[in-house]
Amino acid sequence: MRGAKSAKWVTGAIIVALAATACGGGKSGGGSDAKGAVDPNGIFSVELGEPEKPLLTGDTMESNGSAVMAGLFSTLVDYKADGSLEMINAESVTTTDSKKWTVKLKAGWTFHDGTPVTSKSFVDAWNWNANVKNAQGLSSWFADIKGFDKVHPEAEGAKPTAETMEGLKVVDETTFTIELTKAVPYFGHKLAYIVFAPLPASFYKDPEAGGQKPVGNGPYKFKSWDHKKKIEITRYDDYKGPNKAKNGGVVFKNYTTLEAAYEDLKSGNVDVLRQIAPKDLPVYRQDLGDRAVDQPYSAIQTIAVAFYADQWKKPKAIDPRVVQGLSMAIDRATITKTVLNGTREPATGWVAKGVLGFQEDGGAGVTKFDPAKAKELIKAGGGVPNNKISIQYNADGGHKEWVDAVCNSIQQATDVQCVGDGKPDFQADLTARKTKQVKSLYRSGWVLDYPVNANFISDLFRTGAGGNQGDFSNKDLDAKIAKADSAATLDESVKAYQAIEKDLKNYMPSIPLWYYKVNAGFSEKVSGVAYGQDGDPILTGVEVKK
Repeated sequence: MRGAKSAKWVTGAIIVALAATACGGGKSGGGSDAKGAVDPNGIFSVELGEPEKPLLTGDTMESNGSAVMAGLFSTLVDYKADGSLEMINAESVTTTDSKKWTVKLKAGWTFHDGTPVTSKSFVDAWNWNANVKNAQGLSSWFADIKGFDKVHPEAEGAKPTAETMEGLKVVDETTFTIELTKAVPYFGHKLAYIVFAPLPASFYKDPEAGGQKPVGNGPYKFKSWDHKKKIEITRYDDYKGPNKAKNGGVVFKNYTTLEAAYEDLKSGNVDVLRQIAPKDLPVYRQDLGDRAVDQPYSAIQTIAVAFYADQWKKPKAIDPRVVQGLSMAIDRATITKTVLNGTREPATGWVAKGVLGFQEDGGAGVTKFDPAKAKELIKAGGGVPNNKISIQYNADGGHKEWVDAVCNSIQQATDVQCVGDGKPDFQADLTARKTKQVKSLYRSGWVLDYPVNANFISDLFRTGAGGNQGDFSNKDLDAKIAKADSAATLDESVKAYQAIEKDLKNYMPSIPLWYYKVNAGFSEKVSGVAYGQDGDPILTGVEVKK
């Protein structure tokens, strides 16, 4: 999710961030409906890693922070499992031309400090998040809005020439308009993302404090953050949204290994897991019975190329055929079946399942395992510099096993040497990406922010996009993306992006590996546990047994 992440970066081998839903969340989901006596004020716990950054709507771009923000903030809209929009803080979001949008808010909403949520709450928040002075990692999400270039000039080090975006206008307390620089048919879907949430007036007095003790408009309010130990949120009784909490609150317990979290689940010391470590995948269904969760969600695992790395820049830029060859050297079917115990499905393209525009074989054959073709392509592209690659990953996310398997597959198929480059935790991994310290390739994962294929292409591979951490850039591809964005209808835009996906094999900004599933579980203390389209547990629906 985002130099930094445009959407939720997936932290674990099994599930993220999708970013709630910090990134929306069709409310499909597995889980249990087993009922007992319920305590409406009961507190339950969720396994979580330490968020990478302060909890800011404009800078929370990975799964650990997004899971918390999903409870604290509500956006204008959310989306259902079929991709259609559901109004949350908005009464309506309308447009006649996909360029000028009108938002009408539901009356009576308040922030957790008791102040009203108004049109100005949204407009001021978006202007602040977009302003280059505030250095928010998700600022590029406002690039569609007229006047973004004035508050966020493109030239490095340039100062803004305006404090507000011309395209945002407050009409009255509950109505505001959004004018884009051009028509964007799927803009309404983007409004489900956390960066478009409102902020209270108190935030601007001390933004730093606002990141440590957020004041939101969501179903839960912030209670405390004991760094690297736990975050606590409690139900907000004056919440006006459709997704009121059926529990008293959540404790997010920090774990540095998935194995430790699983042992705590079995002993009743944590209630909801978001992921299971690879070593426990063979036994978790037997251990947990009907409390085991196994369901697909809209996310994809990839290996991304650090195009800025000396290996790929000097003496000349990498030839896409080399990356095609590396891709075709990976035996996805065997790795997902054995190392990942059938909990993944080999990817055939760059767009995750379950979003508008998903197509079988979006990769146009580049994910097919073919050692002979792999060798041929690598040789035709000039070979891998020094005949050696490394794959960076976070060691706390259960990735080592499959990274080793991918490296073994590449070595056996092509004789290219491959090693894993493990970082101790997700924060260290992200820091290395953002400071351009990745030496070769890196593990990447992306979960939907909104259920349209553009989110898996434009927000990752467009020059300067927040999720483009590998510095991939191609003017021809940028032009195709701009044309798809300005299509007359959502359907036409989706079809244009389908054509772009098929063409990505000629650029190879990353290597698709497999589609995610939620492989998780919950304790005997809770019921009603379900997971959204973004893979995160739906906090508000969990019921705590007496």
